[in-house]
Amino acid sequence: METTNNDDFHIEINVQQNRPKGEIACGDVFQSSVFKEEGRKILVLSDGIGHGIKASVLATLTATMAMKYSTLHTKPEVAAQIIMNALPKSSDGKENYATFTIIELEADGLVRIINYDNPPLIIIRKGAIFQPKEYELKVRGEENLGKLLRCREFIAQKEDRIIFTTDGVTQSGLGRAELPLGWTIESVEDFALKQINRMTDISATKLARKIINHALMNDDFSAKDDTTCGVIYFREPRKFMLITGPPFYKIKDSHFVQRIKNFGGKKIICGGTTAEIIARELNLEVEIQHGHKQADSLPPSANMNGFEMVTEGILTLGKVEEILENYNSDTRLGNTPPEEVVKLLLKHDCIDIIVGTRINWAHQDPEQPLELELRKFVVKRIVKLLIHKFFKKVKVEYV
Repeated sequence: METTNNDDFHIEINVQQNRPKGEIACGDVFQSSVFKEEGRKILVLSDGIGHGIKASVLATLTATMAMKYSTLHTKPEVAAQIIMNALPKSSDGKENYATFTIIELEADGLVRIINYDNPPLIIIRKGAIFQPKEYELKVRGEENLGKLLRCREFIAQKEDRIIFTTDGVTQSGLGRAELPLGWTIESVEDFALKQINRMTDISATKLARKIINHALMNDDFSAKDDTTCGVIYFREPRKFMLITGPPFYKIKDSHFVQRIKNFGGKKIICGGTTAEIIARELNLEVEIQHGHKQADSLPPSANMNGFEMVTEGILTLGKVEEILENYNSDTRLGNTPPEEVVKLLLKHDCIDIIVGTRINWAHQDPEQPLELELRKFVVKRIVKLLIHKFFKKVKVEYV
């Protein structure tokens, strides 16, 4: 089987969800893990029977076990037997139930899909539906007679998309005169193809949101069931550089700035002193932006030719880390400097972060940690979130 180096493309992943009005917990559960040593990503989506707390508990248990056994490379039919045996029986003796979809993305470009009772996944290649060969695995155990896992494997190509959903999408609008069988997987395929052929570079986020919004519209804008849509998009990586802090040795300022100047992607600076050094070395002007809404009394951002924006340093980064930590499919970003930084980080894939290690004595205070250690700590937190929560490729360099 032909292989593809994962470095040839970035894998953009986004999941959007809606839950029925009045429910505090979503009965669809999505989990993901990145294994850097293996160059492997695992995504799991589970849909618990019904909705609300009970459905959420069943789906969480199923997704957690599916993730664990996939991590250990357990045979899918064995893992499925263990999962199904572990789900608690209801008081009337009936089997509790949760579907699951496992998607494994390997370093060599191999995609492995294992699907149990969720709608079929939609794979789009070159503007058309792509149907890799499907094979079935019987779930082990006499008590699971007739239960099948539907599996597919293929090598991803640049511009491929994978769309995975729960039946809240495909059954949206069920019973309406114009949708007697619900939206159906065929209609979702047609809708996705139209969006992609109309906007060939549509992001995973935008496509997932359009599908979930259309499903909600089918239900007269009041979801009848937990509704989840995830999109995986294999595409050309977008490069980005974030610079914070001046280099340790002043004598290295010129080399430091040339390295930044030659970077072939978009760039931002978080730190006034850092911006001053770069402006001086490149003979540029820093123009303060007035009149923009600011966050928590942070200094205004600034413009500098060749850079997307210039912001204050450690306080802005602290706020960026907080936004990334709390970010979910309902988050809507405003236009404060930290929110603008987050937008840029999320829009790009291969992120270089250059951390200068010169101490800014203006920040020293006996009551507070050293500014340098604080900056390193915040950057480490941001990097961890970008890699594990947002699937970014991040490289950090201390200078």
